[in-house]
Amino acid sequence: MRILLTGASRGIGRVIAETLAIEGHSLALCASRPSAELEETLALCKNVDAFGLTGDLGAQDTAPRLVAEAVSRMGGLDAVISNAGIAISGNLSDMPVTEWDRVFEVNTRAPWRLAAAAFPHLKAAGAGSSFVAVASMSGVEPYPGTGAYSATKAALIMMVRTLALEWAESGVRANCASPGLFLSSMTAPIYADPEKKAAREALVPMHRIGDPARDFSGLVRFLISPDAGYITGQNILADGGLIGSIHGQISGRPRSGNI
Repeated sequence: MRILLTGASRGIGRVIAETLAIEGHSLALCASRPSAELEETLALCKNVDAFGLTGDLGAQDTAPRLVAEAVSRMGGLDAVISNAGIAISGNLSDMPVTEWDRVFEVNTRAPWRLAAAAFPHLKAAGAGSSFVAVASMSGVEPYPGTGAYSATKAALIMMVRTLALEWAESGVRANCASPGLFLSSMTAPIYADPEKKAAREALVPMHRIGDPARDFSGLVRFLISPDAGYITGQNILADGGLIGSIHGQISGRPRSGNI
């Protein structure tokens, strides 16, 4: 398959790239700028046709350019994985408009632009092509203190569900994969604190923090594969049961009286 992956230089994106390289796919690995980290990812994928593309996804023309360059190099596209994202901490009531706009530009508008630019090429590739966006459990339940992050991920999930319906007749699928509490480049400083790590693990019914290689990259690989050929418009959570566990954390059980 010919695959474009954003946010590929580190963290979850790098692990997804490694997983796809093992299967021999051609990879356009995108990052915000040239860096040693991007080169390291490319080195990990050296046994396949993998090349780097760079650009700030917050800029309006970046996503269409990345798609055009990937298509020029690979001759088409079979899948797009929109993984790049940012978070700016803070309370919504205090958040400057510039920060709100920046997070939406990268987390929501950039995937939309990628999808719009890629759709003609995905359609040309035929049934089985797909678009996958990496969202977040924070797009399903609010995460206070992360500013616009939850809002951008919620909007992303609904955008992908809408695209799935618009594209269904063409055979192009669109889905989201949403990680819960995972170790990544964004969360590494949190898990460096043993007490915070233990407190988070205690919340998860499976009592561990997600590992991108073990617990997430395979989900993304599945969603772009023929095995998921009848799955579209879905947001699949990989959260160790966390979101569904809230009632189990409430002490006591309701009981009706005698009738």
